[in-house]
Amino acid sequence: MPMIRYPLLPVAALLLTAATAQADDTMILWPPGWEVQSLPTVEGASGQPSVQLRQRAIKNDAAGEPSMVVELTRSQLVAGHEVNVQGVLMEMRKAVQVNFARSGLQSACTHVREVSLGGVPGMESTCTVTQNGVHVMTQTLVAAANARQAWSLSYAGSAEGYAANRQQVQQIRDGLKLDTAP
Repeated sequence: MPMIRYPLLPVAALLLTAATAQADDTMILWPPGWEVQSLPTVEGASGQPSVQLRQRAIKNDAAGEPSMVVELTRSQLVAGHEVNVQGVLMEMRKAVQVNFARSGLQSACTHVREVSLGGVPGMESTCTVTQNGVHVMTQTLVAAANARQAWSLSYAGSAEGYAANRQQVQQIRDGLKLDTAP
């Protein structure tokens, strides 16, 4: 099977250790065995970071190959800006599907559904990716926002890796502590 790159979209968080990541009021508790990377922030037009926190964690399989990748991003919103979370998620999903298609992969995604991410209302969609009719990977996209900040969470893995790590990723999601102040 060819090597598949996981086309994740930016998501926000800053990790200080491999077990706990915290910056401001965003915190992620990572189970043992995840390689955590802090990614560069992105500056907005004002020179201030628009993507304030961005972190990626990778879980490798027994052969040392990535079996699951999780990425969380937090962006600061301009005062008074209201985020169309469903629209953002639809754009995320479209971008991921276009990237898969460019790689010769087909994807089918679930309908967008309402969820909560770290106590913040959000939307979610999961895409099943196939190559020549064979399920090769799965990716879930989540977007959430309050009046001050927006978050995106993406996690993807090989068909086997996603299934094997699904419970751990759900525990990571359930343990997310986002700044939920309005």
